[in-house]
Amino acid sequence: MTAVIQHGTLPNSRESNRRSLRAILREKPCLRVIEAHSAMCAILADSVGIPHEGDTIEYDAFWSGSLTDATARGKPDSGVLDIRHRLSNIDEILDVTPKPVIVDADSGGYSDHFAINVRTLERHGVSAVIIEDKTGLKKNSLLGNTAKQAQESIPAFCDKIARGKQAQSTHDFMIIARIESLVLGAGMGDALERARAYVAAGADGIMIHTNCPEPEEVIEFAAQFRALHPGIPLVCVPTRLAGVRFDEFARHRFNVVIYANQLLRAAYPAMRQVAFAILKDGRALEAEAHCMSVDDILSLVPGTR
Repeated sequence: MTAVIQHGTLPNSRESNRRSLRAILREKPCLRVIEAHSAMCAILADSVGIPHEGDTIEYDAFWSGSLTDATARGKPDSGVLDIRHRLSNIDEILDVTPKPVIVDADSGGYSDHFAINVRTLERHGVSAVIIEDKTGLKKNSLLGNTAKQAQESIPAFCDKIARGKQAQSTHDFMIIARIESLVLGAGMGDALERARAYVAAGADGIMIHTNCPEPEEVIEFAAQFRALHPGIPLVCVPTRLAGVRFDEFARHRFNVVIYANQLLRAAYPAMRQVAFAILKDGRALEAEAHCMSVDDILSLVPGTR
């Protein structure tokens, strides 16, 4: 991430966004988080809810991921978007929702740059940043060992966490350390050693990632991590674990479950289908069955009508 320094105070609404993640974590045992690669994604996700036992099941927060941000702009997920490009989209999302936003910052870049970017994200109203313990040119973790990827040393990554914590100006902001040991084949022992070190360095939470379609590894990690750190928030991104229910993660004492790319992946097949249908049929009538109505679109965004 490229360092950006911006000045000014947050409007009250952004202060509320930033503070809300810690507040919700105190109130609920496990949070549902969905990706938003645009303001419209956030509006759509905010508009859905499921009645349940006198309450409503809804998404608690939004995830701004480097994969979805880059893909939506036709760029590779290789860290090509610096913080300046990411911030414009993050600001637009924060403008349309009172809910917290968690930002995926890849490896966080150089420690000095990460410290500056922590202050920038904090000032913009972001609630948390997640950085992964890899080094070198960004490669998507879902590629696993099919792409050359290297983990950062424990001391170097701990220094990055500590620099970030020293840089932030409020208690609200959270730095969450993402552990890639299971993705890269380093094993459970390495993952747990890193978790202990990262918490000691000041990490406000730990994310354990996996490229395995079976949940046993992350569940085992959760059990051993909880024995050591019962109060530290634990995060997972179950892209490869689509068959595992949210309640199962909650039962194993995960605190945040991030559905990190599903809205983006759903949108493009639908758009491709509509684009093909208009060409094939020479008109838009047949494609209308796959489209939201214009009236619904006009009703989604406040102030349009």
